[in-house]
Order: sequence, then C-alpha cells, then structure tokens
Amino acid sequence: MREQYRSEDFTEKDLAADPMDQFARWFRQVAGGGALHEPNAMVVSTATPEGRPSSRTVLLKHYDDRGFVFFTHYGSRKGRELTANHYVSLLFPWHPLARQVIVTGTAVRVGREETVGYFRTRPHGSQLGAWASEQSTVIGSREELVRRYEELAARYPEGEKVPAPPQWGGFRVVPDTIEFWQGRENRLHDRLRYVREGEDWTVERLCP
Repeated sequence: MREQYRSEDFTEKDLAADPMDQFARWFRQVAGGGALHEPNAMVVSTATPEGRPSSRTVLLKHYDDRGFVFFTHYGSRKGRELTANHYVSLLFPWHPLARQVIVTGTAVRVGREETVGYFRTRPHGSQLGAWASEQSTVIGSREELVRRYEELAARYPEGEKVPAPPQWGGFRVVPDTIEFWQGRENRLHDRLRYVREGEDWTVERLCP
C-alpha cells in the first residue's frame, strides 16, 4: 500500500510567526473542509517514570496561546502517568490532507473553575458517564457499567444539575515544540518545527 502525495508547497514563508496561530490556521482549514470526521481527535502519548509509553485518542476541547486542553479522569492511565511524569506528546493525524501536527511539551492540570465550566457544556449523558466510569480500571461486565449509569440517571434526571466529579478534570499541554508535517511527492515531505527558546520561537526544517 503506497500513496504519492501531491500537495502544495509548504515553506518557511507560509508560516505564521507564532505556532499557535499556525495551528489555528491549519485547524480552520481541516475543520471547515469537511474532509475529516472529528478533526479535533488527537493521539496523546504519555510514559511512566520508567519510560514505558502508552497512547490513546482523545478529543481536543480548547486551544489558545497557552496550549492544548483535553479532559479526562485523573485516575485513568494517562492521568496517573501525567501526574508522575508530566512530559507528553500530541499527534493530530490529518491523513486525508496529507498533514500531521506533532506537539511535545508538558502537561499541567487546569484550574477547577475551568474544569467545571467545561463540564457544564457536556451533554447530560456525558456528565453521568464521567461519574459512572472509573476510567482504565477493570470492570466485571458491560452490565455493571450500565447499572452504574442507570443509578446515576435516576439520581440526576434530565434537567437536574450534575456536579463535576472531583476526580475528573482537564490537562493543558504547554508546548515546547510544534511540528507541521506536509506530505510531498517522492517522500520529500515538508517538516517545519517551531522550537521554544525562552519567550520566543525559532523555526527549523527537518529532513523527511
């Protein structure tokens, strides 16, 4: 299986001065084009203090000049690993456009006010699901999970305020590097990477 990428030029002159502005530019193109289902899906890679990695797909919920935000159960595998080892990598695999964005950085918990504010925007069922699932822990059966959910649905019927779980919240990934990858012909891809240097960013081109 092999595909020849025939994309437009992507050179240093095309880049925004700030990597988050460049990300916003590409994200608008991807989200607005209709070529991708859930363009905010990203692969989050974490590691234990001993260096054993793990990856999973998570939905990006917010980004700004401070970084990239997602939400999870703090007791999940990724939550535990980020608590013990705050280094993290994100990958946005926008394959239909022959594009990727690769982020490396550190994860910090968002404030409780920000977590609760986002939790209020979730559908009622998703709010109950955050309580029902002790994410990443072993459970005996699907029926047990559904039973937990139904008990919560009886306690908090539709329209009633569901409190945000104390063990659930957000992480903000503060980037150290952000690479923009554009597939090109003959595997001569364009890879332009922003690297943080204090308060500034430098740009370097990587061999494909």
